[in-house]
Amino acid sequence: MQALDTVVVLIYFAVLIGAGIIGSTKAKTSEDFNLAGRNLGMFMYLGCLSAVILGGAATIGTTKLGYEYGISGIWFVSMIGLGIIILGTIFIKKIDSLKVTTISELLGKRYKSETRLLSAIVASIYTLMIAVTQVIGMGTIINVLLGWSLTTSMLVGGGIVLFYTILGGMWSVTVTDIIQFVIMTIGIFFIMVPMSISKVDGLGNLLAELPKAHLSFTSIGYQQIFQYFLLFALGMVVSQDIWQRVFTAKSNKIARNGSIFAGIYSFAYAIAGSIIGMCAFIIIPNMDNAQNTFATMALTILPTGILGLVLASVCSALMSTASGSLLASSTLITNDILKPYLLKNLTDKKLLLVSRITTLFIGLIAITFSIWIQDVLIALDVAYAILSGAIFVPLVMTFFWKKATPNSGFYAILISTIVVLAGLFIEGLTATTPIIYGMTTGVISLVGISFLTNLTSKQRIEEYVEEERKRA
Repeated sequence: MQALDTVVVLIYFAVLIGAGIIGSTKAKTSEDFNLAGRNLGMFMYLGCLSAVILGGAATIGTTKLGYEYGISGIWFVSMIGLGIIILGTIFIKKIDSLKVTTISELLGKRYKSETRLLSAIVASIYTLMIAVTQVIGMGTIINVLLGWSLTTSMLVGGGIVLFYTILGGMWSVTVTDIIQFVIMTIGIFFIMVPMSISKVDGLGNLLAELPKAHLSFTSIGYQQIFQYFLLFALGMVVSQDIWQRVFTAKSNKIARNGSIFAGIYSFAYAIAGSIIGMCAFIIIPNMDNAQNTFATMALTILPTGILGLVLASVCSALMSTASGSLLASSTLITNDILKPYLLKNLTDKKLLLVSRITTLFIGLIAITFSIWIQDVLIALDVAYAILSGAIFVPLVMTFFWKKATPNSGFYAILISTIVVLAGLFIEGLTATTPIIYGMTTGVISLVGISFLTNLTSKQRIEEYVEEERKRA
């Protein structure tokens, strides 16, 4: 990179820090910090939701898959888009009416209180792993393009995200997400894709030079496509970082329509990333590490100045998901572990302070873990496998099977988590079957225990409704 590119990137980082400071002026209460006051309109909601779902793994991972498998690389991010659309069309109305802050809070009200603690632990591990993947991605990009050491790159990228997230919570995250959404869209769709196609002398020439397998939508394999469905389409439905964005919407209509639009945007992003990877296959054959496809491609085809802007767009995608995941993890720990079990009767001001301290602690752990893990997609697979295998069934049963009892939800999550972890240990971190084992175990446990438990879920729901009536 030239000096101009470095200046562009550093200016962008400075803008994010400034946006974080502005956001901190709005975070006066714990609800402001965690949910931006539940007050976002359509554009801000769409921008922050799209930014959080299309992070480092989406950008780096899709171009890597496009390089290795061609157009079949779209399935990874397309399944994320499908999951967001499922969330928007089926679940959002049910979720929004409950006025909860976390998935764990909902599960704790629907089942027994211990379910809240257990699911918070599982979900916070997931969100922490998502943050780790983004810091890895930032380190990879900054390392390749700026020439800094990988450790330094992770510390700088992760440190900036941690700084503005601590300052203003969801308000800072939202402000920076809007900036990042705009930069990301310009960088990928209006710069990187057109210039990649131009470098291979047009789309027609690209299609002519690519191997036949790269033009097949199924060359990645049906098993891999199904795995992406289990991991990401279902995982989106039970992701705390996604739920937390949903709760920021001003109305149910905005939450629903914005989620559908974000899903459609994801499909377009998947195609764009795969095309960049396919162009790289022609321009840079025999690349040593396919995970560096995007960064190497940017260095190869982009002129000075534009390169800095595109780097900023990639960092945008990474930082959006990282900040959302850090905040989601700290919210789970603060709202569902510390507040009900260790720090009872806190004033809202003290709760806000605890939220900031917890965010700092989670951020430092994420940066530390990032230095140990090298592959973005494997880390992401593990995170979603635990979440989908252990949480999806009890959550769906919450809305669609009224006979589920309090004990059944708790033990279904506990047993499924053990089964998924054991399956990953025995069959490997990228195996699909542990997710299926976990879901199957969840169904059997939840249904079986429900029929053996005396207290019906109807009684529990009536108690919950009565509690909400008294609060109102």
